[in-house]
Amino acid sequence: MSSGTDDDGGHCSAPDSDGEVAEEIGIVSFGRKMETANEIKSGLEDRYETIDIIEYHGDVFEEHWGEYDCFVGLMASGIAMRKTAHLLDDKWEDPAIVVVDEELTWAIPITGGHHGANQVAGDLATMGAVPAMTTASEAAGKQGVESRAKAMDAHVVNGDSTVQTNLAVLDDNLGPVARLEGPRAVLVGDDVTVLKRNSDDGVVIGTGSVSGARKDAFLAAWEEALSRTEYDFEDVEFIGTATRKEDEPGLLEAAQELDLGVVSFDKETLLAHEGPTPSKSKELIGWPGVSEASAIAGGREQELLLEKTSYENEVTVAIGR
Repeated sequence: MSSGTDDDGGHCSAPDSDGEVAEEIGIVSFGRKMETANEIKSGLEDRYETIDIIEYHGDVFEEHWGEYDCFVGLMASGIAMRKTAHLLDDKWEDPAIVVVDEELTWAIPITGGHHGANQVAGDLATMGAVPAMTTASEAAGKQGVESRAKAMDAHVVNGDSTVQTNLAVLDDNLGPVARLEGPRAVLVGDDVTVLKRNSDDGVVIGTGSVSGARKDAFLAAWEEALSRTEYDFEDVEFIGTATRKEDEPGLLEAAQELDLGVVSFDKETLLAHEGPTPSKSKELIGWPGVSEASAIAGGREQELLLEKTSYENEVTVAIGR
């Protein structure tokens, strides 16, 4: 996997990389804890490009620094902190570090919360560990710009800007991500975070639902909609929906099962990208049809490929690109 500027093997080694995403994991474990290390590897290996288990010794982090996006330290947090403190240089270049106890009770991001550690801690939560996230936006239950980048299959180009934009997230002042298509030159200040797509291909699934829609209903609806196109789940960049639907448990569970990000659009954005199919919600509450509007708003070309379809009067789906 290329770092973007050199061949040192570090996925997080350049500000112009998708450093907020961890794909190569190194589990550092004492010999007596290898059973747990193998349990972690088995539980997570289908979600990552590489997971290696490395037996702990005094210089293990220094020896493997730059080889992994994220280290999972099966050890006390104090050990991980003392053994890596002198190696830390820049949050955009340093690998993320998560520590976890042998009983898989806690998963604690130590460094790089927005650059892979929160992601890995969240995945460890599926194995029973409680993710102890202390980054301000996540602690407040909000999606920081790095998390938005991951959800949109993009990466942050100008990392220093995220200090200001994440403060805006905390104050609910950031608003939706603005999309600019080129060729075009854009001049921004230090408080504007620029996200660059990782790929120019792919489609966006726009989805709405009744309250309490089941995870299986979302999965079936999305699969059925894709079957009417030439695309499949591997081509999906992310799931688009409305902010008023962003906490639907079934939607979030379905997206997580498919390892897809969820991007929520506010009312104004959806109104600006309203689809062709009439919607009762427009008459009743002033919101346009969520599935078509979010599919159009999320697509690179803002083109609707598949108009709204309904699954068992529970989930609606549209596809855009």
